[in-house]
Amino acid sequence: MDHFSPIVIERPALRALDQTLLPAVEHWRDLRDLESICEAVASLRVRGAPLLGIVGAAGVAVASESRGVALETLGAIATRLGSVRPTAIELATGAASAVDAVRALPEGQRSEALWRHAHEYLLRRVEEDEALGQFGAPLLPSGANVLTHCNTGALATGGIGTALGVIQVAWHEGRLARCYATETRPLLQGARLTAWELARAGIPATLLPDTAAASLIASGQIEAVITGADRIALNGDTANKVGTYGLAVAAARHHVPFYIAAPRTTFDPTCPTGANIPIEFRSPVEVGGFGGQRWSPEGIDAYNPAFDVTPAELITAFITEVGVVSAPFARAIEDILKAP
Repeated sequence: MDHFSPIVIERPALRALDQTLLPAVEHWRDLRDLESICEAVASLRVRGAPLLGIVGAAGVAVASESRGVALETLGAIATRLGSVRPTAIELATGAASAVDAVRALPEGQRSEALWRHAHEYLLRRVEEDEALGQFGAPLLPSGANVLTHCNTGALATGGIGTALGVIQVAWHEGRLARCYATETRPLLQGARLTAWELARAGIPATLLPDTAAASLIASGQIEAVITGADRIALNGDTANKVGTYGLAVAAARHHVPFYIAAPRTTFDPTCPTGANIPIEFRSPVEVGGFGGQRWSPEGIDAYNPAFDVTPAELITAFITEVGVVSAPFARAIEDILKAP
């Protein structure tokens, strides 16, 4: 399977594939300070909740090269990183994990330890993706057509992916017939990124407008819908790329299983329900055009949430690196968060 990674951790920089330029151009950027990392995250040059966890951990190491390793300084760096995209919990927890990893060490040992922690974080993510894919693939019937939304492959995690990792494993096991991918407007992560990854993996794929997804589900051609997640509340309510909620509603209406594939780090133990998840709103400019071309009139406003929240009752199960979590979710989520 494809183990391509969109980031390379090379002290003193974090090298990142600029995902805003894909699929036309594969351009790598060296991110050498806190501001360049924050800009890359805010502009979606690097994106995907699990990958942002790695970027958070590596970002603390990068920023410490110029700002120092005092615990107060590292804490401020982690807070700044975590605030760039508030919905994706893993950005903040990845950064916080770096500070925690060196908290008990003398200052002279912290710099090397921060880089070591970032490398270990990436390696652990690769292993978790593999495990998640192995748990998720058996949920699909033989010859399944699967619908996915946004991008959840290597570009989003650094491993084989979450939802797309399940799809990759299912393809290699002979379970998958075809993957249908939404364009994922307004920034086209499905059309640009997921389609690119599916082509690299040799998986039969069909791209569709977001507005066609409900009718595709209703047609009976889809055996399962699988997406990723950016934050999961303790009751199972899930924030993911805007449009996910609508897919879940359509899937429930037509009795199609709806799965969320995400590592345990996506579950937020401080968040009781979806009402507590902060939703990032992005610039109206993203809706009015794309790639420098504008197609809507100047001056018109736009409603542009980056995420929506899918209620737990619409979710069939969560696929994690330690197993499949089925309803009732509150107790099951508590159990997997306690698992070693």
